[in-house]
Amino acid sequence: MGWGPTKTIAKLANGIAKDHPELEGLCDLTDPAVRAGWYERLEIGEVWGIGRRTEEKLAQLGIRSIADFLTLDPRMARDLLTVVGGRVQEELRGVSCLPLQLMAAPRKGLAVTRSFGRPVLAWRDMREAVAAYAARAAEKLRAEGMEACHMQVFLHTNPHDGSAWHSAQRSARIEPTSDTLALIGEAMRLLVPLWREGFAYAKAGIMLTELVPARQQARLFQTRDPVRSAKTMAALDAVNERFGRGTLRPLATGIARPWGTRQQKLSQRYTTRIEEIMRATTF
Repeated sequence: MGWGPTKTIAKLANGIAKDHPELEGLCDLTDPAVRAGWYERLEIGEVWGIGRRTEEKLAQLGIRSIADFLTLDPRMARDLLTVVGGRVQEELRGVSCLPLQLMAAPRKGLAVTRSFGRPVLAWRDMREAVAAYAARAAEKLRAEGMEACHMQVFLHTNPHDGSAWHSAQRSARIEPTSDTLALIGEAMRLLVPLWREGFAYAKAGIMLTELVPARQQARLFQTRDPVRSAKTMAALDAVNERFGRGTLRPLATGIARPWGTRQQKLSQRYTTRIEEIMRATTF
């Protein structure tokens, strides 16, 4: 089966060229020896289409590099990663079989915004709400293997209930990250100048833009240890994935959360809450 310049390999070569200045912007993977060398060196997460959760699944099987991934039985690759994962493996082998439209377009931004269950009058409640939104945004970023380079925070009162109107937003570039604690800190920095006492706030939110693949954005002056951050967030996500979202969370996001959205008409959670499970009776 001959090698060909597939879309996945082209994306990989482009990423290598950007991350390695010594290549002077050009990475040629047509040479089998050069290609094999890079496959041995690169983690599977560097491949376009392999997200963080997929990377974790493969790591459990001892598959960490691209070379390891290519040794995986094709049938197992399809069973584990679906048809698209199997096609990614074939593409890495040089078989062009993954049309661009089959891959989801990279997300350019995400937002976490909520209307409050009751008007927020206290700074403490607003601070907790925005911190919780930042934490949720961080979870979304990590789930997709992305980091954010720009953040916007906004808040406003209700324009329809006759109360005093106030609306404000503030945005800034941030150090590329998906770290929950880092994003909460940035959100608080932007939120403080927006707050005005005496208003009944109805809604607030976080918007993240300029998203980039995790660990691929160059950093000249880092203020956080990326290895320590990655380990901490991995532990946080592992606990919450096993025991349910919110099991482990920063205290800044609040405990009682009186500002939370109204949930008066939720369907019963038959499959996730034992106290709400359906009961059958006989006569």
